[in-house]
Amino acid sequence: MEVNCEGCAGCCMDWRPLLDGEDDATAATRGTDAETEGKSEASYRRKRRRKPFGERDDDRESAREPLDDDANFVPLTRDEVRAFLEVGMADALTPRFWDARDERSGDASPGEDEGDGEGVDIDDHTVAAIAGRPVFFVGLRKPPKPVAPFGREEPTWLSTCVFLDPTTLQCRIHGSDRYPDECRAYPEHNLALEQATECERVEAAFGGDRLLEADHDDPDGLLLGSQAIGAKLFCHPEPAALEGIIDRAASGDLTRADRAEAIAVAAGSSPGTLAISDHHYERAKAQVLERTDNDGDSTAAEETAWVGPAIRDWTRRYRAAGETVPSPTVADIVETDRGAPETPGWDDLE
Repeated sequence: MEVNCEGCAGCCMDWRPLLDGEDDATAATRGTDAETEGKSEASYRRKRRRKPFGERDDDRESAREPLDDDANFVPLTRDEVRAFLEVGMADALTPRFWDARDERSGDASPGEDEGDGEGVDIDDHTVAAIAGRPVFFVGLRKPPKPVAPFGREEPTWLSTCVFLDPTTLQCRIHGSDRYPDECRAYPEHNLALEQATECERVEAAFGGDRLLEADHDDPDGLLLGSQAIGAKLFCHPEPAALEGIIDRAASGDLTRADRAEAIAVAAGSSPGTLAISDHHYERAKAQVLERTDNDGDSTAAEETAWVGPAIRDWTRRYRAAGETVPSPTVADIVETDRGAPETPGWDDLE
């Protein structure tokens, strides 16, 4: 397998607004806590529900549709979730829930499993579940950033991975211990499952050669079926505790407390089982709820405390931008000056 990533990062951002011509500040807003920043992206998500790629147009009754609209969600393992929490990067994490495959009328009480179906009714949704427990991933947040991928001359506000450097379009944690296995393997897992890759979608939409060699070894870490339970696919033991959270997940208005509840269950999970460690749950929840501003006192390491403040700053700048899109180099102020690792650029990699 060989890929050409320079000037791309299509797997690290939601670039669908570029296909619709929405290449201005009305195109995206993501990655903020609703309780501290106000309502975020409910109307945007409703507009973005249409899909530009045929293979993503599965009927909602025959496919589990995520409640969020992140086109490139990166699922983390339990150990990766714990690792991010331990270094003070809880602000980088967010959950993903799904509608159940067989959506029903919703006659059951909130949190009640209707028996033969695979879903649990919570808020106005029938969410996918295993043994009556709502299932979810934990992945990386995507705040709005000014980026110019695919050879574009002018930057655009796009929902972009918290760790992507808008200037170089390189990952700030690439090569580190925190670099997710899913990112390291990409697009090998897609190829192994005979699914389209972002490389191929970018080629089709903008031209160029991105997927240079599709041959690959047998992939590690797919974690399919029962292997995924407790390791990458997490099961919440108390559906009633998700009341309100599911609605906010669908509208893009998750709060810090909402994220803390799901992330804590993920951190407390046990691979291969439905068991939850109370100790790890409580510790993780406290880690998520502890706010780190990097502008004052913080218990997080200096080199990792930049994440939350950067997400909030990007969101404030996006909302204040109007029709203006700043240069991607503003990331020096928003991220690098707060302690984000610098990226090498492409010349140094040749």
